[in-house]
Amino acid sequence: MKHLLRFIFILTLLIIQANVSSAQTTKYKCMLQMTNYMGEGAYIVVSLVDSKGAYEKTLYVMGSDKKWYKNLATWFKFYKSKPTNISAITGASVTGGDRSVTTFEIENSKINAGYKLRFETAVEDNKYYEKDLEVPLTTEGIAGKTEGTGYIRYVRLSAN
Repeated sequence: MKHLLRFIFILTLLIIQANVSSAQTTKYKCMLQMTNYMGEGAYIVVSLVDSKGAYEKTLYVMGSDKKWYKNLATWFKFYKSKPTNISAITGASVTGGDRSVTTFEIENSKINAGYKLRFETAVEDNKYYEKDLEVPLTTEGIAGKTEGTGYIRYVRLSAN
């Protein structure tokens, strides 16, 4: 009986810990509107960067053909130095005037702690934008609309 109670107690602790761990992230819906540029589909990487601008994590990649990833030069250096499997967070590239809606998770501890979401864009035979758009991970930044400087017109985030 003593062993059964100990087993139930340990199992309960593990279940509580799993629930606490999953509550430490929030899913965000990201609506991205492109400008009406001429050319091929844009490859876009959404990255979590720290207060110094250093890449911490790739959240989403729009564009699935790996041969074009090198055109996202700054992100690609990070990706090559810390290769990860990004197949689960990869979708189609986005063309001029189009809109894309994606979802990604962000750790709650990154909010109001100096982090940003960086949207890096590249289009074949056109200009590359290392910081097409950056969203400060603050309560205000997440709630607002952020304007792009290159191929992205704007981005809106909302908690899912």
